[in-house]
Amino acid sequence: MTIRALTLDLDDTLWPIWPTIVRAEQVLHDWLAAHAPRTSQRFPVDAMRRLREQVALERPELGHDFIAQRQLTLERALGESGDDPALASPALECFNDARNRVELFPGALAALERLAARFPIAALTNGTADLSRIGIRQHFVFQLGAREHGVAKPDASIFLSACERLGLAPAQVLHVGDDPEMDVLGAHRAGLRSVWINRDAHAWTGQAAQPDLIVRDLDELARRLEHAPFPIWTRT
Repeated sequence: MTIRALTLDLDDTLWPIWPTIVRAEQVLHDWLAAHAPRTSQRFPVDAMRRLREQVALERPELGHDFIAQRQLTLERALGESGDDPALASPALECFNDARNRVELFPGALAALERLAARFPIAALTNGTADLSRIGIRQHFVFQLGAREHGVAKPDASIFLSACERLGLAPAQVLHVGDDPEMDVLGAHRAGLRSVWINRDAHAWTGQAAQPDLIVRDLDELARRLEHAPFPIWTRT
């Protein structure tokens, strides 16, 4: 079966997510210090993070929706601190703005451009990245997030929904991501081919499936697809 399109994970595939979140949490804290000082004093960064984890445990139906989780967290923190819960919305916007100021892995943008010149690429993510804000939306035919879809990876339905929007059978789509469970095994269960981005040279321990390719980064993927071990469709 010929590969005709890619689905691509975002966080920790195109950029490291944890440094981005840490910076965004500090930006949010600084915003609260200026606009809701009682909340910033009662809920410094670590305490706000613990409150968000508590909200996530209390509301498992929102496991796919990090924005809703953070909105509820901010409303609770503001209310418990005696500040106006209506400040949750501008506070969340402050966080989201900082969360979309990502630093792509070295070589990732050039590799993305090379891949997008050959394949339709759909972003498939459990996170809340906004490709337009980041400035790379032009390289993707669409973005499908867990929040929009209603279920997160590794559920097969989000992969199948992306294939349906691409107008392709799952076996014609190659999913690329860093997470063995969320990306590789999730793609396998849905019938897609898969690529594991393995930057730290870990051994593959998945029992249910093997990735079709294992590469160190997106640049290696772009080079490997030029000499792929399975048929590749090239844009004309």
